[in-house]
Amino acid sequence: MRPASDSEASRAWSSTSPRERAEVLRRAFDLVMREKEYLARLITLENGKSLADARSEVAYAAEFFRWYAEEAVRSLGDVSRAPASGARILVQHKPAGIALLITPWNFPLAMATRKIGPALAAGCTVIAKPASETPLTMLALMPLLEKAGVPAGVVNVLPSRRSGQLTDTLLQDIRVRVLSFTGSTEVGQTLLRSAAQNVVRSVMELGGNAPFIVFEDADIAASVDGAIIAKMRNMGEACTAANRFLVHESGHDAFATALAERMRGLRMGNGLDEGVALGPLVNEAARRRISDLVEDAVARGASVLSGGQIPEGVGYFYPATVLTDVPLGARIWNEEIFGPVAPIRTFRDEADAVQYANDTVYGLVAYLYTRDLQRGLRVSEQLDVGMVGLNRGLVSDPAAPFGGTKHSGLGREGSHEGIKEFLETQYVSAAW
Repeated sequence: MRPASDSEASRAWSSTSPRERAEVLRRAFDLVMREKEYLARLITLENGKSLADARSEVAYAAEFFRWYAEEAVRSLGDVSRAPASGARILVQHKPAGIALLITPWNFPLAMATRKIGPALAAGCTVIAKPASETPLTMLALMPLLEKAGVPAGVVNVLPSRRSGQLTDTLLQDIRVRVLSFTGSTEVGQTLLRSAAQNVVRSVMELGGNAPFIVFEDADIAASVDGAIIAKMRNMGEACTAANRFLVHESGHDAFATALAERMRGLRMGNGLDEGVALGPLVNEAARRRISDLVEDAVARGASVLSGGQIPEGVGYFYPATVLTDVPLGARIWNEEIFGPVAPIRTFRDEADAVQYANDTVYGLVAYLYTRDLQRGLRVSEQLDVGMVGLNRGLVSDPAAPFGGTKHSGLGREGSHEGIKEFLETQYVSAAW
């Protein structure tokens, strides 16, 4: 899309009817789905994930356009009467203004549509900054939006390797009123400091350290199926990836053995090849960091059930790895892994599991498996996280509010709540 030279595009788009915005987003959904295979292959070429994983991302990404096509017409206000004065209280929701959207490399299309969709539905224009590693997917989306009817200047893409300098400059402009960022907690904290200068509303989807809890009554086969999804989506390079596996001592051996067998069976190779489940990591630095985490855990007493060694040959590959007897002091237990490694330790009882699970500065998501629904709901309420997968290894859904607590972020994306981040509430006191 062509960049806007001033605020004209913002004023024009904010004045369009909700139905008009909805129709544009609905057409965008259709166009993305029509180009599903092209976009999936581009995603795989950019970040290495398997083609099957990339196809799933495209379908997930498109759904944000369809969901917000429906939400665009539902931003309703209300009218009431002040109890004391009798004046009418009119409440309406207005576009917040220009939104700066900063997306990560691990889901280059889905994180773009998860932000662009609600922004456009709300009537905001956007400046999108894709990750330096994966700018092509965002750029490939732009002709589709133009074809869908998004006017020139409404969606603007600014790829750059000088990310800090670019975002600082944009956040100094008073017209930028929303900042939406997905990425590491460290970068998010830096952006929050910059956003504070102009009091820019900020939506932060940051890092995670997700526990995956398997209680003694859990179905082991089902929990392993869920663990593969929760751990290995995008080779583990996801903020929602299961990071710490807490398995009741009575079921530990059966779970660990079954998980290691499944992990060893994942085919590693070029993501474009059909049947490959484990593509290369995004770069050498990412692989070296994961290798260092594993080596640290082993040096502290952890045992390797599968993987654990950098393979020979070209490409930034790292095998699907399972570690047991991982001590609490190991780096891999306390840092976000962002790779295909599953560290496991045992727990004794429910209180023990909750204590271990909450013992982190992060609070994005947790997973737990139990046949006892009452226990599942009780434990879910005790977990200090924004999302819980109860007997499920996948929580992401356009219709659900995505976000976390503590160092995992601020605000929510997706669902009806996602559009609220791009709206200002205005109250009018009227007499008639």
